[in-house]
Amino acid sequence: MGMDALVMAGGKGTRLRPLTYAIPKPLLPVGERPILEILLGQLRAAGFTDVCISTGYKGDIIRSYFGDGSRMGIAVEYIHESEELGTAGALALIKDRLTKPFLMVNGDVLTKLDYRKFFEFHVSEAAAMTVGGVDYRVKIPFGVIESENGVVSGVTEKPTAEYLVAAGIYALSPEAVLGLAEPERLDVPDLMLGLVGQGKKVLTYRITDPWLDVGKMSDYEKAAEEVASWGDI
Repeated sequence: MGMDALVMAGGKGTRLRPLTYAIPKPLLPVGERPILEILLGQLRAAGFTDVCISTGYKGDIIRSYFGDGSRMGIAVEYIHESEELGTAGALALIKDRLTKPFLMVNGDVLTKLDYRKFFEFHVSEAAAMTVGGVDYRVKIPFGVIESENGVVSGVTEKPTAEYLVAAGIYALSPEAVLGLAEPERLDVPDLMLGLVGQGKKVLTYRITDPWLDVGKMSDYEKAAEEVASWGDI
């Protein structure tokens, strides 16, 4: 089976305890469907019909729920991380099979992003890796002092800082995984920096569509209401 998409679903979801003591985070319901079921439905609609799910914590429950994917109209296979390998470590487990560009998505991400458009951008640009990014604003609740050598030149009252942050959505080409060694802990920032250091083409794709990272309890509590407002996804 060819692989169009790799979904990373092996985390413990410690910030969502006690919910995740019983249920792996990707299976927590948002509205009437689990997060991962919503995501897989989106991938199918975008044309990604061969999906590999990387599992770890309570992976047997995820396998039992989705099976071979036929219920959802996709082909699903699994790889299991017997130890925590980080946000990109699972790539080394299947690097020999990654012979064409593929999508990689965190299993706790909900968005209205057009995954097909994102993927086609990556392919058309012939990038080694494309990183989906979202604008993230941080309100600093203090006056920020501008100074040099202890001499104050100004102060900005409660400014807002803005950053482009990784959205947990990536597209990769085979060249991005060529240098990976045997399975060991590897996080996405390390993979990105390694490719940049090798002179590979690593691009960002700004996501302006609604996006949620269901990582902590406050995010989860608002997710159902927010996703319902998105309409069909």
